[in-house]
Amino acid sequence: MNAQAEAFKAAGNDFYKSGSYSRAIDEYSRAVEVDPESPIYYGNRSMAYMQLGIFDKALQDSSTALEKSNANPEQYAANISKTQLRIGKILTSLGRCDEAIAVFSQIQPPPSNADTHAAYEIARYVSQAEAMANGGNAGLALHALSGAEKLLGMNVTPPRKWRLLRGQCSISSGDFDSAASIAVGLLRDDRQDSDALVLRGQVLYAQGDNTSATTHFMEALRVDPDHKLARTLLKSSRELEKKKNEGNEAFKRGDLQAALDLYSAALAIDPANKGTNSKLYSNRATVNLKLNRMDEVIADCDAALALDPDFIKVRRTRARALGKLERWEEAKQEFQKVAEADPSDNNIRAELRDAELELKKSLRKDYYKILGVSKTAGDVEIKKAYRKMALIYHPDKNPDNPEAHEKFKDVGEAYETLSDSQKRARYDSGVDLQDPSDFGGGMGGMGVPEDVIFQMFGGGGGGGGGGVPPEFMGGFGGSGGHFGGGHFGGGQFGGQFPGGGRGGRSQGPSSFYTY
Repeated sequence: MNAQAEAFKAAGNDFYKSGSYSRAIDEYSRAVEVDPESPIYYGNRSMAYMQLGIFDKALQDSSTALEKSNANPEQYAANISKTQLRIGKILTSLGRCDEAIAVFSQIQPPPSNADTHAAYEIARYVSQAEAMANGGNAGLALHALSGAEKLLGMNVTPPRKWRLLRGQCSISSGDFDSAASIAVGLLRDDRQDSDALVLRGQVLYAQGDNTSATTHFMEALRVDPDHKLARTLLKSSRELEKKKNEGNEAFKRGDLQAALDLYSAALAIDPANKGTNSKLYSNRATVNLKLNRMDEVIADCDAALALDPDFIKVRRTRARALGKLERWEEAKQEFQKVAEADPSDNNIRAELRDAELELKKSLRKDYYKILGVSKTAGDVEIKKAYRKMALIYHPDKNPDNPEAHEKFKDVGEAYETLSDSQKRARYDSGVDLQDPSDFGGGMGGMGVPEDVIFQMFGGGGGGGGGGVPPEFMGGFGGSGGHFGGGHFGGGQFGGQFPGGGRGGRSQGPSSFYTY
């Protein structure tokens, strides 16, 4: 036994007891230099390294101590089991639980449960994580990994195997930032790590960057030509990018059906790829919008948003489709979300204002629907529709039907507005929007003045009536008008209306209504 080495060891022990582990390491190192064949000095230095969380060096020293103890078992027999136990604990702290358990199994007499408990707990957590990941439950797998990591030594980086598993589970759960961070960390340790290259490629692939993903998969295969996952993903990323680009080219040249088919074919390649598929759904929604297939647009937008809830472009497309369907409340809500995401976009703010205006317009009476005409109907069509609807709902024809009376009133309002080019323009633009109860005009809220109604429905004979189309002159009972004796006066509908027959007048105020 070397006295000088023993003196260094004693000094190291003092520093160790006081918690000055770095200084203890210095003293033990001096002892090793003086007597490199003694396992005791390596073992003591190993314990100091453990206290500092430097487990790699602790393992190296303990392994050397065990080797030298085994070389002289008679002298160091008592030291062998202690060193083995220390190695098992170091391996446990490093997350190498299988190796730790193997070491513990060699110790005689067997160590206590308190000494081996952490290793078996880590093994249990890791086994659970692998089972959950294989079963598609990434969340529980990540939870199990966290349980295992809590049992590691301080400042210990989890084993590569765990990090790769965490990276895969992070991708599955949509946490691409965490997965990318893990991949970058592994590649910092070893740029030729094929599994880390694949993990980084998977993140890029999941985010829709197929070009960069392809580069990583190719590099992984260069390092390890037999890497099956890299080969599978390389094929998918290339095929996806090809179909997507072909779809884009078809869209640019105006071949919408071809673009639709190509985007659909691309979506079938890898249904699990959220990043690219969200873009493909968005692209297909844009094509369907041009094809005026609004239900399909909304379905594609919903599918894209299910994959990427923050996809603002898709929300804009969805809002426009909802507007086309005149679902203005929903359209307004979507435009609001887009505007909140990008307050600087003046175009979105303008679209939001338009949607708000259209919503207000949709809440008032729809004069076009009341008359049963399109918004592009001309004057002749509007007059014809008015004539038809007025005959259907006229109070004389529906004396005991309040609903018909209200519809007759609405028909008059609609005609007054749509037959006047200025009023129609203001109505179409919504410039005069007020409370819905203020819409319409005329006498008492009815669109057509009383004297016009009187002339139309039996009060004017063959005389004219201001603001009434020429074909209405003569009213129902008048002679010579469009609805004169030949139709309503004494022919087909003769006798069905008060004042019918040969130009008869109305039979008193109860036979027609003024408003």
